[in-house]
Amino acid sequence: MTDELGNIMVIGACGQIGSELTTKLRSRYSEAKVIATDKCDADKQDLFEPERYSRLNVLNKEKLKETVEEEGIETIFNLAAILSAKGEKKPGLAFRVNTIGLYNTLEIGRELEASRLVVPSSIAVFGPEVPKDETPDEVYLRPRSMYGVTKVTGELLGYYYWEKYGLDVRELRLPGVISHKTLPGGGTTDYAVDAFYSALTDGHYDFFVRDDTRLPMMYMPDCIKSIIQLAEADPESLEGRTNYNVGSMSFTAGQLAQEINRHIPEFSYDFSPDYRQGLADSWPNSVDDSSARSEWGWQPEYDLEEMVEDMLVNLKPKLADEVTVELREL
Repeated sequence: MTDELGNIMVIGACGQIGSELTTKLRSRYSEAKVIATDKCDADKQDLFEPERYSRLNVLNKEKLKETVEEEGIETIFNLAAILSAKGEKKPGLAFRVNTIGLYNTLEIGRELEASRLVVPSSIAVFGPEVPKDETPDEVYLRPRSMYGVTKVTGELLGYYYWEKYGLDVRELRLPGVISHKTLPGGGTTDYAVDAFYSALTDGHYDFFVRDDTRLPMMYMPDCIKSIIQLAEADPESLEGRTNYNVGSMSFTAGQLAQEINRHIPEFSYDFSPDYRQGLADSWPNSVDDSSARSEWGWQPEYDLEEMVEDMLVNLKPKLADEVTVELREL
């Protein structure tokens, strides 16, 4: 392990990814080196020790800059974002948080000469014009959601700041992320998490996409691994910089339902597509992540079967008072 990241700030630390990334970074480096920031309510601040948590809004550049300066921050992880489904309902908010928020952190990085800025992008950057299978990094980008538009903008801004100002910006395109620790926050791929909760508590789930909807997905341990791995990579090896695809597994909603059903035989499910189906249809079935694998050693660890088993084993005790089904030993 290297200590090259120096003092670290995680923006958006109360979110699905941010909460687990912060915990992992603190165990990897130390509590003292990682400050968590977000604008979450007081009750959610219990995720972190008060002395290493700051209630900040990514849109408040001056306050954010003041904190970066006071804490001697060298590496910033900006995870503040309004996701795809929520972004379609509040496109103005998505634009401000995802684009202006990123611009603020880029400017802070430039002004204070921060060492590194790491930002998750998304498969939402793709539109229906790209190859559906093994979509490469370098393709024509015309997304059909405000979230996707802001992520394309973020990739371009990041590359601009790297090329013009020498700011070490790194971005990777995450697929749908599945976790048993923190609920997702308004993404189109949320069904891949919701299904587990409903299977255990109600025994039934109504998917909001078709059964044949295939999307790239990733289990949270692999997600955290990919972000940290990119952050720690030798900058000389990074040719893509801000448009790295990262793949893990790809499955249909029907395949997910069937795999959960193998563990919970009484689990029933239906498919009732809503407005999110159109967003899912504009995204790839799978991505080509050969650049990430060759340039910084990316390699996922979980497949569908391993992910489903681990999700259910971890969620059952968490939902102990609500669980109405038994897991089958396979």
